[in-house]
Amino acid sequence: MAADVMTTQAGVSRRVPLAVLLAAGLMLAGAAASVWLKPTKMIADEKPAIVLSAVVPETFGGWKIDPNIVPVLPDPTVQDQLNSLYSETLNRTYVNQQGQRIMLSIAYGRNQNSESTAAHRPEFCYVAQGFTIKGFGKEAVALPTHALSVVRLEAQADRRIEPITYWVTLNEEASTPGLDRKLQQLRYGLQGYIVDGMLMRISSLTDAAASPGGKPDYHLHDQFIADMEKAMTSGFRPRFFGS
Repeated sequence: MAADVMTTQAGVSRRVPLAVLLAAGLMLAGAAASVWLKPTKMIADEKPAIVLSAVVPETFGGWKIDPNIVPVLPDPTVQDQLNSLYSETLNRTYVNQQGQRIMLSIAYGRNQNSESTAAHRPEFCYVAQGFTIKGFGKEAVALPTHALSVVRLEAQADRRIEPITYWVTLNEEASTPGLDRKLQQLRYGLQGYIVDGMLMRISSLTDAAASPGGKPDYHLHDQFIADMEKAMTSGFRPRFFGS
């Protein structure tokens, strides 16, 4: 009996170190894989720096800055969150010769790899400000070299009705929030890149009596997008509108 116990104990003593070594090996392999897969190359460092106020033209295609109207801005709590997500923001209102106005809001972030660092969707900003949101899905805006996929919304608070068009970019690719963007984030991450990108939002004001209960006319938005894309310096254009 004593010999059997010793044999069993000996067997256990041989198996325990093997299990420990296997577990340790798996832990080391996991740690090595996490380091190997962790993105380390900052794409923004390999390209000209984006200074929104300098890159986005103040006048173009019959549009000029109107300092009298400011786009809807987040409340202080949401703004603190945005400051942690974005490197820089720009908010302007433009007016054309017919007196039509477009509000432009851009948020640029150097790290757009994950949901925790990626673009903050305008729906959340407007709802936090007391607006109700109506969605009209995704549409394509025709640009000279490609079709730009955008999201169409309408925000309303009392008699203020604000049609909204927005899209997001990663590096030089434009997209909309959802599966496509998540796949882009994953693809860049697996290649070792920390990718930059931005949220592009334009909006306008509509008379409540103009189209009660109907879908807004987004033609003015599309014209503004085309005019700004054309006026943008070619080296920066894809980072705002994709390619």
